[in-house]
Amino acid sequence: MANRPRVIIASPDLLEREAVADWLSAEGFEAVGRSTVSAATSEIRTRPFDLLVADAAFAFQHGLHVASRARRPLTPTVVIGDAAVENESASGQVIYAPRPVERALVVCTVSLALADDRPVRRSPRKPAHRFEALVNGVPSYIIDVSNEGLRLEVPRDRRSVPPPYFKVRVPLIGVAVSVQRMWARRLGEETAVTWCGGALSQNQTKVTRAWMAFVDTLPLAGAPSADSLEIQ
Repeated sequence: MANRPRVIIASPDLLEREAVADWLSAEGFEAVGRSTVSAATSEIRTRPFDLLVADAAFAFQHGLHVASRARRPLTPTVVIGDAAVENESASGQVIYAPRPVERALVVCTVSLALADDRPVRRSPRKPAHRFEALVNGVPSYIIDVSNEGLRLEVPRDRRSVPPPYFKVRVPLIGVAVSVQRMWARRLGEETAVTWCGGALSQNQTKVTRAWMAFVDTLPLAGAPSADSLEIQ
């Protein structure tokens, strides 16, 4: 595979196809547009790729979803259009991006789909109970953490998700870590936040140790905290 995730965009709508390709290219993906089912099928079967983004009719009525799963069974298909075919998504192998397509949602959805076939983290995830943090200077919250990364709640006041690499500062403990964005998901139209998952990346050893010390202070989910323990 190339260093950049390779995404096939199969849609008969020229403007939609080119818009999605432009958005993904700007975010560091290799976007490959195809206007017909036959061209997209050939691309899926003959060349390496990381993800299929397809028009709903192309995906279900013409079999592109099945072709994609045959090559990449762990990676969901991102389907543009109506989410009426609920049985197709019951297995978790479809993520919908409704029309009209919108840049932030498309980028979030593609990032989330690609995250689904990544290896499981090496250490347990611990809830952080919306710990205050700054994401590239923007007030945000840490939802949960592990030694290797974290999940964030970031305000959606701009038409973009955090960049591929960003800085997370935790003022209360004096730690600032560099993070690589692994996925992002917009939490519905009614909310004003995006959830983003990241992995620690290119940090000095002392910074990594400080982060791990912070993680170590947090209890696992379901474990009693020190404040909740009663003296017998």
